[in-house]
Amino acid sequence: MAINFIQIRRFIATTLLLLMIVTTTACSSNTPTNISSSTLDRTEAYTQLERGNSMAGQKFGDWVVNTSQGLIKDAYVRDNNKLGVVISEQVKPTEVKTLAKSLTMGFHKNFPNQDLTILIYAPDKQRILTSKYDVQSNQIEYQA
Repeated sequence: MAINFIQIRRFIATTLLLLMIVTTTACSSNTPTNISSSTLDRTEAYTQLERGNSMAGQKFGDWVVNTSQGLIKDAYVRDNNKLGVVISEQVKPTEVKTLAKSLTMGFHKNFPNQDLTILIYAPDKQRILTSKYDVQSNQIEYQA
């Protein structure tokens, strides 16, 4: 009985996370803002590089981690078209593709009109899945 309760709880948490990623917008503006390195001190520059190399990328990376309810341990955005995430041990192998699809849709919503790449990493930082969104065909291709 306890196993079923844990499975149901995990399913509900995953579903809520996916719903939040698809339906909410992480950034208040779709226009990326680059920050001049001369205006940043070393600490701010390091923080920016951790999650994104633009203000919009930084905000989206922060938002992904903060709203994941522990399913995503880390995230980064590069050039507003590449998202990398490190998942936690809570994510089952059968949930990775669904999570990648939701992240792709949320990423596209925040960074429209361009091809996108989402890289999913296991907790040990080994890449386990890549999804590529083609803006022309509106299709997602998955590569394990």
